[in-house]
Amino acid sequence: MKSSVSRRWFCFASMTALGGCGFQPVYMPTASGKGGPGQRELAAIYVPVIPERPGQLMRQALQDRFGSDSGTTAAKYDLIVTFGVAGEGVGIEANDIATRIRLIGTATYSLRARDAKRTVLTSGGARALDGVNIFDSQYFAADLEVEAEQKRMADYLATQIATQLAVWFRQQAAKQTG
Repeated sequence: MKSSVSRRWFCFASMTALGGCGFQPVYMPTASGKGGPGQRELAAIYVPVIPERPGQLMRQALQDRFGSDSGTTAAKYDLIVTFGVAGEGVGIEANDIATRIRLIGTATYSLRARDAKRTVLTSGGARALDGVNIFDSQYFAADLEVEAEQKRMADYLATQIATQLAVWFRQQAAKQTG
């Protein structure tokens, strides 16, 4: 009982302190109830085709985060993304067969305006690490697991990219108003 009361007090004190320093959620709506600058601008991003299967997974994850595939908002930006997943054996048996693979997903992006010069507005990157166990008698299962892991990495990296862009859009809106 005592620990739950102290946890509640800590949470209340933390939220009060954050509110006092100007903390606001990235996707916070405006006073009129419409989407905030991050949400509005993310919906105006077009993500061109990214090659290979992992690229398709990344594009789909980004479109899900942006809400830009609905066609309700005209595209004002293009997001150029490169995405790849590399693997390295970390669990090696005496006969040099890998039993665990570390997967490293990396994505870089540049946000470009749809103007005549294709101006680069911002750029950045994201990275994720994970691993997959490989069983020598279950090749098909291992192949499915690697593809599922690529999808999880694409989802995780898309969330990182969407958050970075939402923060950037919010900062740009604050510069214009203040």
